[in-house]
Amino acid sequence: MNGLDWAVLIGYFGVMVAIGIWSHKRVDNVSDFFTAGGKMPWWLSGISHHMSGYSAVMFTGYAGIAYTYGVTSFVTWSFPIALGIAIGSKLFAPRINRLRSRLHVASPLEYLKNRYNLPTQQALAWSGMLLKIVDVGAKWAAIATLLSVFTGISLNQGILITGGITAIYCTIGGLWADALTELGQFVIQLLAGIAMFVAVVAKLGDYGGFFGVWDEPALQGHGKPLVGPYGTVFLLAFLFIKLFEYNGGMLNQAQRYMATATPYEAERSARLSAILWLVWPLVLFFPMWMSPLLVESQKPDGSDSYALMTEQLIPHGLLGLVIVGFFSHTMAMCSSDANAIAAVFTRDCAPVISARARAWSQRSGLIAARIATVVFLGLSMAAATQVNSPTFKDIITVVIKWVAGLMGPMAIPMMLGLLRPFRRSGPTAALTSWACGLFAFWLVNYPISWNIDGGVPLQYQVSVPLAVSLVLYVLIGYLKPEDTPERLAIIEQINSDGDGTAAAAAPKGTSRPSGV
Repeated sequence: MNGLDWAVLIGYFGVMVAIGIWSHKRVDNVSDFFTAGGKMPWWLSGISHHMSGYSAVMFTGYAGIAYTYGVTSFVTWSFPIALGIAIGSKLFAPRINRLRSRLHVASPLEYLKNRYNLPTQQALAWSGMLLKIVDVGAKWAAIATLLSVFTGISLNQGILITGGITAIYCTIGGLWADALTELGQFVIQLLAGIAMFVAVVAKLGDYGGFFGVWDEPALQGHGKPLVGPYGTVFLLAFLFIKLFEYNGGMLNQAQRYMATATPYEAERSARLSAILWLVWPLVLFFPMWMSPLLVESQKPDGSDSYALMTEQLIPHGLLGLVIVGFFSHTMAMCSSDANAIAAVFTRDCAPVISARARAWSQRSGLIAARIATVVFLGLSMAAATQVNSPTFKDIITVVIKWVAGLMGPMAIPMMLGLLRPFRRSGPTAALTSWACGLFAFWLVNYPISWNIDGGVPLQYQVSVPLAVSLVLYVLIGYLKPEDTPERLAIIEQINSDGDGTAAAAAPKGTSRPSGV
């Protein structure tokens, strides 16, 4: 990087902070901070939903998969996400929107207290927050890894810089700041991604052109959709995981659905996000598939290949823009995660552990939300320093094994609890499926894996916890139904047609929370 690249990067950080300050004027209460008051346009919600699913892991961990295996990086990652969101646009998006408009909640998990009971809500809330700390920590480590390639600064310095800038704008402006910065980041990503795509295509003339390049020995097997540890079982497991995760299981995407004015607009935003996930990653991944021809990775997992290729092909100034594109991905996801977790802590956890929190005014609740955002970011930055340690191992291991493997047990009670066919499943089914799914994750990844030569295959590491949770949730609901009139009333409010807020009055215990 030279002075021009640094100017582009510093200018980007300045714009992000300015957006946060401007968004501050639109945040008057907790509802504005966490759900934009239900006033976000569907197209902005859709772009924000799409951007909040990216991070620099794509340019490190998934770049390594693309470098090693080729097109399977798209087939087993962004394609399942696109398909999952498309299914969820009808199945989940309108129902999650009704959580805000009819039950008047500000956190995606807030409804669980009435849908199941308080212990279930607390179990899912606390475990979800802990998982998110690890997940976001991997994202900070990924962007810091890229920054170290370009600038030579240490991993911890990179974590501090990116986390600190993100903390400023998302703490000040809440979900509005997240969405507006994600819109700007989408434009930057578009320019940077096209620049990289064009630069790589221009180099392919020496290797047989756009189509003939696949015959090169360096790309042997790169055109196979399923290869290595990424087989059919992995693809099917990932489809189910992403169906839950990207429609609300990881909480930040659920906020985008809640932020729109009506269930129909939430559905439209999901459709837009699904289309973007199907089309845009092809542009981003193509240079990664070609990277074995152009650079030689210095790391065994190939995670530095995209950064090396960027340095080699992109001129200064434009290089700064591409680096900004890396930052935009990570800051978009991490800021949205911080907002979602702050909502869970402020709305779901704090009132249970503190009598004072139950009596917060609008101003006090907003201050608490901002403090919770900063604390979460600090904890995730601390976790980022432990990536590549013996506990967590490398970045892609954290993202695929830990996050994907643990997502099912936490998301199944939340997401399936929205749907009428699972109305018989109550707190016993929810807590049992959650606990046994977590136990299955530990069992498969550690004791069993230790006793198998080569360890348990990745596809089973991520699929077994999901399968255990899903089967138990459905089976216990059938054997021990707990569909009380109060729980059925909650489900009917979420599922009944009509986009207005004048639905049937919420049953006892779902009154409008203080500060919303």
